[in-house]
Amino acid sequence: MFHPDLMRHPDSCPALVLNADYTPLSYYPLSVWPWQTAVKAVFLDRVDIVSHYEREVRSPTHALKLPSVIALKQYVRPSQFPAFTRFNLFLRDKFSCQYCGTGRDLTFDHVIPRAYGGRTTWENVATACAPCNLRKGGRTPREAKMPLHVEPIRPTSWQLQDHGKSFPPNYLHDTWRDWLYWDVELEA
Repeated sequence: MFHPDLMRHPDSCPALVLNADYTPLSYYPLSVWPWQTAVKAVFLDRVDIVSHYEREVRSPTHALKLPSVIALKQYVRPSQFPAFTRFNLFLRDKFSCQYCGTGRDLTFDHVIPRAYGGRTTWENVATACAPCNLRKGGRTPREAKMPLHVEPIRPTSWQLQDHGKSFPPNYLHDTWRDWLYWDVELEA
């Protein structure tokens, strides 16, 4: 019987990485490793293979089905607070402008403008679309008569991971289904 995994190029066979407790290391971005990294981790005995593709890779002495889901043997404790990055900011704000709600042409805005002593911190930066950012200019939301939908906070890693579940990636292999928690139809 023909199996679509047999025709896959190895580069299209990433491995979903689970922590030692069998939870994904990350939902967003999804914790996946390229097949080469996964195979190396298998041979170094750093991971257990939970599931595999039908696709094999071969050396002169070995044949191995490519892992599709792997679990670390040693637990990695997630940091409590994520790094302040543009991507994490957008994820905290669910990829929407905190002034008008659009998801297009996103930038970030200093709630208290830098000219007023506002700093680049979780509590003073919000996702804004370019038109709202331009309209607000160097004013506070009150001065610009542009209230924020949600006051900016320093998120925990758990909050970002929870938000990430709302944005499933484009590719999810069916062997990943039991380990991920998106309410969407997973592609095979």
